[in-house]
Amino acid sequence: MERLVWLIIMIPLSIFFTCLGVFAWRRKKPMWFYSGSEVKEEEISDIPAYNRANGIMWLAFSGVFWISTVLGIFKQSTAGVFVAAGVLGGIPLLVIIYSRIYKKYKK
Repeated sequence: MERLVWLIIMIPLSIFFTCLGVFAWRRKKPMWFYSGSEVKEEEISDIPAYNRANGIMWLAFSGVFWISTVLGIFKQSTAGVFVAAGVLGGIPLLVIIYSRIYKKYKK
């Protein structure tokens, strides 16, 4: 039963971050980083490259959830530690990576 609950939670989360990465990669206008922020087209020098970098960032972050999903099938405690460490370390890392992406492509 625990594994089923784990999968019911982790598979949609994994899919969400994967879809976010694909959405960012394919977006025609500049991708934002968090809700409420806006990146104007005039701010970015190369929108496709900027969005591709954002997409790769989110796809890499989704890897934490996919790996945790698979680990949870075999060892719940290991999967829990992995996802907790991945999220706690990943969120600050996302902020750092995004700021570098933004600076690189800012006009």
